[in-house]
Amino acid sequence: MNPHPQLPFVTSADAASARLVHLVACEDSATVSRLLGEHAAFLQGQGFSAKDGAFTLLPGEGGVGAALLCVASARANDPVAFGKLGTALPDGDWTAVLHGLEEGALESALLGFCMGAYRFSLGEDKPVTTRMVVPDDAKRLVALSKALWFGRDLINMPANLLGPRELADMAGAALVHRGASVSLVDGDDLRSAYPCLAEVGEGSERKPVVVVARWKAREGAPRISLIGKGVCFDTGGYDLKGAAGMLRMKKDMGGAALMLAVMCAAIDLGLDVDLELRLGCVENSVSGHAMRPGDVLRTRSGRTVEIGNTDAEGRLVLCDLITEASESRPDAILDAATLTGAARVALGPDVPALFSNDDELASLILESGKTTADVMWRMPLWHGYDAWLDSKVADFGNVTSKPMAGAITAALYLQKFVPDGQKWAHIDTYAWNDGARPGRPEGGEVLGLRAILESLSRIHNNS
Repeated sequence: MNPHPQLPFVTSADAASARLVHLVACEDSATVSRLLGEHAAFLQGQGFSAKDGAFTLLPGEGGVGAALLCVASARANDPVAFGKLGTALPDGDWTAVLHGLEEGALESALLGFCMGAYRFSLGEDKPVTTRMVVPDDAKRLVALSKALWFGRDLINMPANLLGPRELADMAGAALVHRGASVSLVDGDDLRSAYPCLAEVGEGSERKPVVVVARWKAREGAPRISLIGKGVCFDTGGYDLKGAAGMLRMKKDMGGAALMLAVMCAAIDLGLDVDLELRLGCVENSVSGHAMRPGDVLRTRSGRTVEIGNTDAEGRLVLCDLITEASESRPDAILDAATLTGAARVALGPDVPALFSNDDELASLILESGKTTADVMWRMPLWHGYDAWLDSKVADFGNVTSKPMAGAITAALYLQKFVPDGQKWAHIDTYAWNDGARPGRPEGGEVLGLRAILESLSRIHNNS
């Protein structure tokens, strides 16, 4: 099922009498006044002013002749600054023209338009009626846009249509199409290879599947292992969520959607990396077969974990995948998950929390986020809290009894499965827009996509 077979782009050769949308640095009031022309007084009388985000349509023969968007120069690298174009431009083809903005702002503008134009619907297919003209060399733009829409589609898909098997199949199809090798692990093989992850899925009739994919640009390229939490629906298990907390839990596979989108875009761009991807596709449900509070589970590493809360299942999914990823000694491991509400309390919905055991890797991701206006914020792996995960009956517990530092202790749990000397970063994300904003329609979101891709390209440049 593909809600989005077509991006809202067109080449100049195929554009039908495209109108101009002027993208103007809001500090350049003279250019704004010139473009408004004889309509300046009228529009200013209606409250229009050349401030960041100001948009207006300009009259022409037979109706709307052009459009104008003001953007602060300091935000010109941020696609969200141009997101209003996706909903404000009328039907037809449009060509963006920059005024007082650096040339690189064009890609940001076109991506922002695409981000804002996104809509999720499983109803009747509707043709794209508003399109932007893109340059002939728009490979990066198209790759990012495809990955962004694909990731959003997966997160937005209702859980009855996207269970563990469906997520694994869609991931496999997307990657095989791009030339990656893909294995889907299930049944007894999964229980043997990923015993802790398997226990998370025991409560559901829809059994877990692990996706293992590989693609490399060349022998000797930096090996990066990507890992995503793919909990297709999370009831909380026996520690059942309330109605409000369960309402959006179809998005609990947002980490898997993000990392799958990253790998798809990296292949499309031909980044000089050797990629591994592991997605733990599972459903956390309630039944007589589900794990219980107080159970002790065995992990792939051989160590045991006491279940203090069945709603802290994401770390149980990830720990086996991290153990396996470490076995090939990659240059870096990156995992992503909608792991804790504590990270959202600390940073809100828009800023993923970054944890890392390596300062160089953390700096690379943070700087890449700044460059692409896709920011993250580093939080500490504070080992003073390690003892909070102690257990009297197992090697450690999956939660603490303390009502503080939940994002940190979740990351500390994951770090227990990272061998000494292995570079690792963990991204705790929200994967959702609570309300509609320019460039960010309500629903699923792949926060960190641009930052991670930029990091992968810089890993190549630094190697």
